[in-house]
Amino acid sequence: MYGFGGVVSYRSDIEDIAEFRRDLECKPIKIRVGGRFYTIVYDGTLFNGCEIRSSLCGCDFETKSDAETVVKAYAKWGGDCVNRLNGTFSFAIWDESERQLFIARDRIGGKPLFYWQGEKKFVFASRLEDLFADPEVTGEADSQSVLQLILLAPGRIPGSGVLKNIYEVKPGHCGFYRICGLNMLEYWKLEARDLGLSFNDTAKKTEELLSDSITRQIATDGNICTMLSGGLDSSLISAKTSGVLKNRGKSLRTFSVDYQDNAKYFRKSRFQPDSDPEYIECMREYLGCEHEWIVLDTEGLVSALEDACDARGLPGMADIDASLLLFCKEIQKFAPVVLSGECADELFGGYPWYRDKTIRDAEGFPWSRSTEYRSSFLRNEHLCGINPMEYVHSFYSDTISKADILNGDSQVNNRMRQMTRLNFDWFMQTLVDRSERMGAYCGLEIRVPFCDYRIAEFAYNIPWEYKDYNGREKGLLREALKSWLPEKVVQRKKSPYPKTHNPAFLTAVTEKLEDIIYSGNCRLTEIVKKEELEKLIRHEDSVQWYGQLMNLPQTIAYFIQLEHWLKRHKISIV
Repeated sequence: MYGFGGVVSYRSDIEDIAEFRRDLECKPIKIRVGGRFYTIVYDGTLFNGCEIRSSLCGCDFETKSDAETVVKAYAKWGGDCVNRLNGTFSFAIWDESERQLFIARDRIGGKPLFYWQGEKKFVFASRLEDLFADPEVTGEADSQSVLQLILLAPGRIPGSGVLKNIYEVKPGHCGFYRICGLNMLEYWKLEARDLGLSFNDTAKKTEELLSDSITRQIATDGNICTMLSGGLDSSLISAKTSGVLKNRGKSLRTFSVDYQDNAKYFRKSRFQPDSDPEYIECMREYLGCEHEWIVLDTEGLVSALEDACDARGLPGMADIDASLLLFCKEIQKFAPVVLSGECADELFGGYPWYRDKTIRDAEGFPWSRSTEYRSSFLRNEHLCGINPMEYVHSFYSDTISKADILNGDSQVNNRMRQMTRLNFDWFMQTLVDRSERMGAYCGLEIRVPFCDYRIAEFAYNIPWEYKDYNGREKGLLREALKSWLPEKVVQRKKSPYPKTHNPAFLTAVTEKLEDIIYSGNCRLTEIVKKEELEKLIRHEDSVQWYGQLMNLPQTIAYFIQLEHWLKRHKISIV
């Protein structure tokens, strides 16, 4: 599991200490550029490293490492270097001559970076729990922490580390920490503009961008594979990757996840109209790839809930996280890097809340309509006179107010920009965080070609009538890239990441939460009402906690994760 951390402390106007932790996986590297010294801790992958090195005329490189590339880019361009980087990354650079720390995170948020700031002291880490290595940083949950954990989770407020006085560098942000304090800067955001392109030109540009993104992300890796669900997005990624590898004389290996007895218990629904196997088999035959099925059982899924919480650093998406973690453990045995088709839905309008006008035009987060239900769990002292509906709505309103819109554009196109900003800042971050953390925990790097910032910039301004081509979700993608796939897969309706339908999972998590509630040392009841937890394990209500991804079994499993997190990190409620 990758990670880095460190501390900068200004003891006086003339003395400072910059210490980087050496007990974590991402070791500090000291590099001399000219007559100046820089120390970097870095986690991530650059997809345009060759171009950056070519731009650094006159620089001698001792390695081909991204860390050296980033340091020398910083030495030449200062903080502006981040505008030239294409990749997923978070890093910190200590500039000895200037006595300042530079921190940065990629545009999409593919790699995390947390920090705590005290009196002339700055502690940072790529994992939340690693901040606690400093004795001044404590795990305290105040009223805002509790409200996030119950009313917003697994989403969280942009820039928040959930716990008191702990923050996260937002995607597309960087900053300098100096003796006078921290100065954060937004170096990238989604901006509205008129593309001025016909449908055919838009489709061509979409194909070019995705093709280039995939090619860059597999450019230098010898052993690479893909996740394949048989849906449009993962099939597109797999098809292009297969073609590139064939040109290198290699074949693609693909991986799919399923659950024991899932075929027996699967029932069609609006959100999951069909199951994956027949479409996966269609793609396997079409690509001629080597395919591996990873089948998970209920016992393993329940056991992995706590590991998934540890991997994320916070309670998260319950078995949606746990299943990906187990999936990654198996993939890692075959390859160190895997490509995923995630995040196309957020950018190209794949979710029901984009296409259902009633949902689209309604105020509030479309994936979270359960505020009243969630608030019923909260102990009264944590509400502090706050109206839960107004509390949650305030973040919705703040987010759409920041969405860049185009004067003179249609109402529906600007509303879609607002919806994209909502998804980008909240729902997508939860999924990107999930992929990065579950993969890293297993030593596997999950790359997401749809998260190339150039695709995000372009998709933000594609007219809705193009995205909704032929009245289909992701209609533009289907039309633009139909030559990549068999017709059966092109026409398949959207189906979400597979989860277990086995009733044994609900039984198992119910029993586990019941044991926690009556254990005698339950931490949950410091935050939520015991009687509401008892109603939950009696299955009296079945309300979606977080869209179609988290229903009754996942809600129960979320509270199991929350209990584990409170105890593991000895979180105090203040």
